[in-house]
Amino acid sequence: MLLASCSNPIEKGKIKKVGLLIPETINDQVWGTKGYKGILNIQNDFNVDVYYREGIESDYAIKQAVQELSQKGVNLIFGHGAEYANSFNEIANKYPNIHFVSFNGEAKKKNTTSIKFEGHAMGFFGGMTAAHMSSKKKIGIIGTHSWQPEIKGFVNGAKFEDPQTKVKIIYTDNWDDGQKALALLDQLIAEGVDVVYPAGDGFNIPVIERLKEKGLYAIGYVSDQAELGKNTVLTSTVQQVSKLYDIVARKYAEGELPSGNLSFDFQDGVIVMGKFSPLVDKKFQNKIRDNVQKYKKTGKLPS
Repeated sequence: MLLASCSNPIEKGKIKKVGLLIPETINDQVWGTKGYKGILNIQNDFNVDVYYREGIESDYAIKQAVQELSQKGVNLIFGHGAEYANSFNEIANKYPNIHFVSFNGEAKKKNTTSIKFEGHAMGFFGGMTAAHMSSKKKIGIIGTHSWQPEIKGFVNGAKFEDPQTKVKIIYTDNWDDGQKALALLDQLIAEGVDVVYPAGDGFNIPVIERLKEKGLYAIGYVSDQAELGKNTVLTSTVQQVSKLYDIVARKYAEGELPSGNLSFDFQDGVIVMGKFSPLVDKKFQNKIRDNVQKYKKTGKLPS
């Protein structure tokens, strides 16, 4: 789909046209939606036509989409997930005039870049909040994969806030398996968990809705999910995808986007903590904000 531009706020530099490949849909209200908003920002800021393709998951589909975008004159393509990295590396030499950007992958060619959010610190502050608000001293994580740095960060933050808190971790092994996530949530609830961190962008909304029904608490993930229930979502660990896309596009436009793997954190302004529930006492809210500011200045978490 083409999204044609009609404004000219800033000089577009080296950017001609921009493409976005999304594995699922732009309507998931979490990860896919954030990627879509990111490319809309680029369209507005750089006055360029942008294109997006949904449901692009297989290697064949990726290569076909890239070929089509190349024919349209696209020279910057975002692959909105780790699944794009290998295909981009494989075809990069065939399209030397296109720069390929993926998420959480391994960029190996001179015109490929992989970007990722450093999730450990956001998980740490989310874990602190969960431990602080758990009356049963039992909190849980529904993760997607064990390599997610926010999961270890969540555990460390919870133990820092309250060493007596028990943290139960279970995995869906799929970013979007809502049914499995809800089944795992039932297990956590049966074990007495009263605060849950659903660390998967495709299933966190149904998990939070179920927690709301049960009168339990959640830490939001990726988006600021306070609107799902101010008495349910204690705070959120927010990744500002659209802002990161804008940073990458500006670097490319200025000829300063390097190949290889790039990481971004609180210091880059692309990770923030979301709104706090009114149930979280002001003293603790200020404690988190102070610790975030110290982390941004020093790169060190509380210990």
